[in-house]
Amino acid sequence: METMLTVNGLEKSFKDKKALKDISFDVRKGEIMAILGPNGAGKSTTIRNIMGIMYPDSGSITFHNYSGKDIPRNKIGYLPEERGLYKNVKVMDILLYLADLKDYPLDQAKERILMYLKKFDLEGKENVSVEELSKGMGQKVQFIGSIIHEPELLILDEPFSGLDPVSQEVFKEEIRSLANNGTAILLSSHQMNLVEEMCDRLFMIQRGEKVIYGTLDDVKKQYANFKCTIHGRNKIGDLENLPEVLRVEQKDDTTILHLDKDVEPSIWLKNLPDHLVIHELKINRISLHEIFIDIATDKNLLKEDGVVHA
Repeated sequence: METMLTVNGLEKSFKDKKALKDISFDVRKGEIMAILGPNGAGKSTTIRNIMGIMYPDSGSITFHNYSGKDIPRNKIGYLPEERGLYKNVKVMDILLYLADLKDYPLDQAKERILMYLKKFDLEGKENVSVEELSKGMGQKVQFIGSIIHEPELLILDEPFSGLDPVSQEVFKEEIRSLANNGTAILLSSHQMNLVEEMCDRLFMIQRGEKVIYGTLDDVKKQYANFKCTIHGRNKIGDLENLPEVLRVEQKDDTTILHLDKDVEPSIWLKNLPDHLVIHELKINRISLHEIFIDIATDKNLLKEDGVVHA
């Protein structure tokens, strides 16, 4: 798969604080790559360096064969976390303005704007001023602005924030469609369920350093593979000494058993005592949300050793 963006050895400091420490990853054509991390981890600094809003102290950013200030920004789309559109400007005018900034043909842009307004349930809003739109509508307009020029690389910073479930589905479908048509997408989000559902690979930063890099399967193989959730009133002592159980969590009538790496669930189930009260039992892999919380809070309950690499 063709590499569209390469970030190599990025370092950035603000006064005495080192915000980025040897950050390296790539984004490939037609893939959705997630960049994750808790607030203050360095995600936004990384994105701003890619966009040329600021420049790194050392390291390189390459888009195709271009680097640094030579990167053609008109080939990149960007939806920032902090939304901002001119409020007293009509929707069509602001979107044509954004297309013009990217040197995109205005006749073609107008056709695409009308198509996207219809797709995002904003048909007939082209002559409405931005200040008359709801928050969700405004977010749709800004999203259209980030893709109107058919970018080869699209950077989305918290694209689902503040959207209702229906609008989230519309965004997800469009993001997938763009990736299927070859757009390389770098997506930052705190909504781990959506990241887990959509992304091909992920890169996670903690305190400006890489802690995870690889496919979701790579990441989950690096952590405890499975957990067993039992609904039913049971004594924790009957469960915490079972073989291949790393730790047990119990709240009310629910017990969660975190199992050892590489356990075979079908074989392990035979270890459960016959007298257990089981109203419902489920064995599944831990979620990306749980991995994120574990790393972000420095609990280190799940990770075995090392970091995950692509």
